Amino acid sequence: MKTILITGATSGIGLAAAKKLANKKNQLILCGRRQRKLDEISDELSKSTNVLSLSFDVSNKNEVSKLLSNLPKEFCSIDILVNNAGNAHGLDTIQDGSLDDWDNMIDSNVKGLLYVSRVIMPKMIEQKNGHIINIGSLAGREVYEKGNIYCATKHAVNAISKAMRIDLNKTGIKVSEINPGLVETDFSNVRFKGDSNLAEKVYQGYKALQANDIADIVEFVINRPSHVNIADILVLPQAQATSSIIYKK
Repeated sequence: MKTILITGATSGIGLAAAKKLANKKNQLILCGRRQRKLDEISDELSKSTNVLSLSFDVSNKNEVSKLLSNLPKEFCSIDILVNNAGNAHGLDTIQDGSLDDWDNMIDSNVKGLLYVSRVIMPKMIEQKNGHIINIGSLAGREVYEKGNIYCATKHAVNAISKAMRIDLNKTGIKVSEINPGLVETDFSNVRFKGDSNLAEKVYQGYKALQANDIADIVEFVINRPSHVNIADILVLPQAQATSSIIYKK
């Protein structure tokens, strides 16, 4: 049994990964901001495995440090960290962008990933074993119109993943990055600040990736032999060629 910590576990890819990995009898630490939702998920998944839920915002370094540095004994040895938490906020030209939106994306997508990893990496180094999986994006490979700061944060995730792989090379810790294109989750609803009509239009006319598609990849990456590290995966729906070229019927 492995102990797996997943951030952003209350919806989308994080939730799908939690359900997928719970079914394989892994022990889970599920992190998210919505305590009620965490409780519901924990109640469901605890029928299959041991679950610890932690409610905090990854962008709050004090909360991150306090909670992750004081885990119950049975959850202390974390084998796998899935850095999934993050969001897009707004879709504006850079000259019209909201400073609050910029802060939210940088704080969650970049700082949050770093804050969580900084607490967990020394523990993995001490046990001479571990695997960090960063959920990046196609937006970390290219830039699209009005995607400016979101794309910048995902480019940062790409660079951080490469840096982790270099700096942790001699420690026995694997570092993987999974970069999805369009996935049909709450992502667009958050980006458009609850405007469901705009959010739905993003996924109309073609079959987008589903959260379970990415969860399948997370499971595959985790279950490679110890000498195999899937360093970098880019996965798109068949209808998508680039961030802005999508064939819609």
